[in-house]
Amino acid sequence: MAKYADVIDLYDDNGKLLKSNVALEKISPLVNPAIKSLVDNAKRTVAVNLGGVEAALKNGKIGKHQQILGRELDLDIAGNIDAIEAKIKQYVSVEEGDDTEIKRFNDGKLLLVKVPKARIEAAATYDASLLSVAAATTYALVEEFNVDMFDANTVKAAVFGSYPVSQALDGGACSMIMSIPQNNESLGYALRNIPANQTVMMTHRNAMQGAALAATFEQAGQFEMANAVGPFERAQLLIYAYQGLNANNIVYDLVKENGQTGTVGTVMQSLVERAVEDGVITQTAGNGGYFKPYETKDPMLWNAYASAGTLAATMVNAGAGRFAQAVSSTLLYFNDILEHETGLPGADYGRVMGAAVGFSFFSHSIYGGGGPGIFNGNHVVTRHAAGNGIPCIVAACALDAGTQMFSPEGTAKIYGETFGSIEEFANPLQAIAKAV
Repeated sequence: MAKYADVIDLYDDNGKLLKSNVALEKISPLVNPAIKSLVDNAKRTVAVNLGGVEAALKNGKIGKHQQILGRELDLDIAGNIDAIEAKIKQYVSVEEGDDTEIKRFNDGKLLLVKVPKARIEAAATYDASLLSVAAATTYALVEEFNVDMFDANTVKAAVFGSYPVSQALDGGACSMIMSIPQNNESLGYALRNIPANQTVMMTHRNAMQGAALAATFEQAGQFEMANAVGPFERAQLLIYAYQGLNANNIVYDLVKENGQTGTVGTVMQSLVERAVEDGVITQTAGNGGYFKPYETKDPMLWNAYASAGTLAATMVNAGAGRFAQAVSSTLLYFNDILEHETGLPGADYGRVMGAAVGFSFFSHSIYGGGGPGIFNGNHVVTRHAAGNGIPCIVAACALDAGTQMFSPEGTAKIYGETFGSIEEFANPLQAIAKAV
């Protein structure tokens, strides 16, 4: 028996029907096999930049900003990649023939190492993956090239970066999708602490796939931090379905209808018309004045529609200008005019608007510390929306034509080349629908 009465149709980024009559709970991060696989990959997979290690050692540039003259090492890592890869796999594996996986990219300059499940099951946190791969890489290089005890620490520094002087492996060769646990500002934020630019690159600058992947990380995070317990589970699943997974093709239809000549305001009008057509909201008689507010008997479903409209408005506005900076004002003013038009709350009952105000200040106002692409759901100004803000930021950055100071290619290229080869990361809309 279905847990919820809600049934949805899932569509892809081209408006093509993928799966119809899907029970809402089938897209839950606790249920859907593709989402569970995606989270498992996030916890167990580490990218290793061996090309970077070889270049760093050759120039003595080890750690984050250090260069130590006289400590250069000329190691032909690329020429011995077969032996090095075999050694890394040997050291990372728990048992011969287990589920350890290594993929090679750019002629061996990049490796994607998936540690065996046994290492995560025997650990308290996911940093066991990062550290075991970094240690295995270090020892594989030391052993392969017979590095002596006086130079081994230089190899270690090239792989681990400035760790343990820094908490993270700053300037090192190994990286995961998620940040280290110490950088999560509160409980359950690990999957939300993923910069927008990384998601953009993993989905190869596809705005709707990027929004879907961001929504998957964000909503899995909502479940982890217990924001989806009891009646709140349906609320989060509806946001995820309609905004993140293009349920009933709403996001696609809104963008298609308004993409040529539309504005943020016309997207709002289209959303209200769609919500009336679908019976989500109805217009009241008002109280005798000219304003006739709308009402809804399902605030959770209306919130999901408002979230879908926010994403569509972001794609129309940022897409028209090809600039990511439009996202903060779109998050704010789409919901502002939506509230004025309907008398109903905007996305996340006003919290998307609240996040947008701080986000605008921090991303490009008088503070201007960084472009939208370096923000994440763990950041102090973008964390407040319950998973429906970051997907819009990712979509805007995917549509950006190079206006950001910190571009996706400049900050997250390695994630596209490695993690972007995994189906659940590159095409989450199709992968999740297929797994229903």
